[in-house]
Amino acid sequence: MKQLSTLFVAIFLVMTLQANNIQVSNVSLTGQNTTDGYTQVQFDLAWENSWRISVGPANWDAAWVFVKYRVNGNLWRHATINLTGGTGPGGTQIDVASDQTGAFVYRSGDGTGDVSWSNVQLRWNYADDGVDDNALVDVQVFAIEMVYVPEAEFSLGTGVFGDEIDEFFTITQIGPLTLRQPYRVTSEAAITVAFASGDLFYDNNVNGGDQGGPVPAAFPKGYSAFYCMKYEVSQDQWIGFFNTLTQTQKAAIDITGPQGKNSDDEFIRNGIAWPDAGNATTSNPNVPMNYVRAGFVTAYLDWSGLRPMSEMEYEKACRGTLNAVAGEFSWGNSNIHATAYTYINENAPNEQITDPGSGTGNAVYQETNGALSGPKRCGIVAASALLNNREETGGSYYGIMELTGNVYERAVTVGNPQGRSFNGLHGDGALTGGGAANVPNWPLDGGDGFGYRGGAYPNATQFLMVSDRNDAANTFSGTNGRIGFRGVRTAQ
Repeated sequence: MKQLSTLFVAIFLVMTLQANNIQVSNVSLTGQNTTDGYTQVQFDLAWENSWRISVGPANWDAAWVFVKYRVNGNLWRHATINLTGGTGPGGTQIDVASDQTGAFVYRSGDGTGDVSWSNVQLRWNYADDGVDDNALVDVQVFAIEMVYVPEAEFSLGTGVFGDEIDEFFTITQIGPLTLRQPYRVTSEAAITVAFASGDLFYDNNVNGGDQGGPVPAAFPKGYSAFYCMKYEVSQDQWIGFFNTLTQTQKAAIDITGPQGKNSDDEFIRNGIAWPDAGNATTSNPNVPMNYVRAGFVTAYLDWSGLRPMSEMEYEKACRGTLNAVAGEFSWGNSNIHATAYTYINENAPNEQITDPGSGTGNAVYQETNGALSGPKRCGIVAASALLNNREETGGSYYGIMELTGNVYERAVTVGNPQGRSFNGLHGDGALTGGGAANVPNWPLDGGDGFGYRGGAYPNATQFLMVSDRNDAANTFSGTNGRIGFRGVRTAQ
């Protein structure tokens, strides 16, 4: 039998952090079948603080795993994964995406703690990708920690006149009284936007949006199940992406260029440097990616087979199925630590807070930013918490971290036509020759269609609240040190 040769196999480590520390190692190709044109991509997979539970949120965390390859040292391309044939050791479950761009690997049964699985295999249909049996190929396996958000009804907005600007609500008429209440999302059906009983509405005092509608059925409303990145995209993840691109693509989305921070020096903890050729590096691999304009965000998400998160999904990811609370943050109440933190191990994988709040919510924002100004390493709040509960770890109902503070979340808005045209299509792993996403109806490079939720390290508490929509339809076309992002993927 002919063997599919490999020059080398590259290993990609995603966020080697105390909080999660996901690692892919021992990558190899094995079991080539030249009759059907496939081979197994084999690797070991491990990460910390994993879980699967059947009560409460009834969810789990998972690794989104995808494969990139190149032939004879040419362009990196996205590998087609067979719908069946994924295997792993006992205790693993593998769900290959229907578009064959990757797979979710997670626990097959309830449990908590670290996972370490050897000899996980995904079947690569290399013939479908036009690769010859005798080709010399390089392979990279990428893994991103995700959290499963189950199908369920949930509430948008708090329904009270509070500090949340332009929040979602509906109205109920009781005689001459008009009462505001949270809007209940009960399906993925189209939603009428109007100031009328039972319909969705919001104010537009700042950047709430045009109050137009409807929100189409195809727009992801958060009712259906989806996976959300557990942490914001790190600089290490960005480097892994960027270094697979062509010179032309790199030049188009160069974070060190005039569309980004315009320097190879570190600014607001963005330590990425690229000498306009070869590979980029970063001095802060574990810190969230910032200085990303909209087109940079969509390029990464398309390349990784993910998609942008909608602002409705953002509130579901935070609040879950619980009743809305006025002034609440992602951990479910309005309590928040308000004294500057002390940070140690700056720029290291174990960067940590030595004095987190006890019995209250923790987040990186204006009052806690401290002397180490700028976003802090992904997962720092959870890793520093005294108790492993939602408040002290800053976790959401589903266990998603830092949806409040650190860097702003990019979310697709319902507040303008470009945002409402978003239909939830996933990235296909390939970009245009110019380095742009090629998925129809995604937000535009100029920012139209995107908004900002959850606040960032220099913001006051008002902007951190789950239902605050102060910038929900802000079509800011540039970038700065407080804007980050994470991706999601519809569960199938």
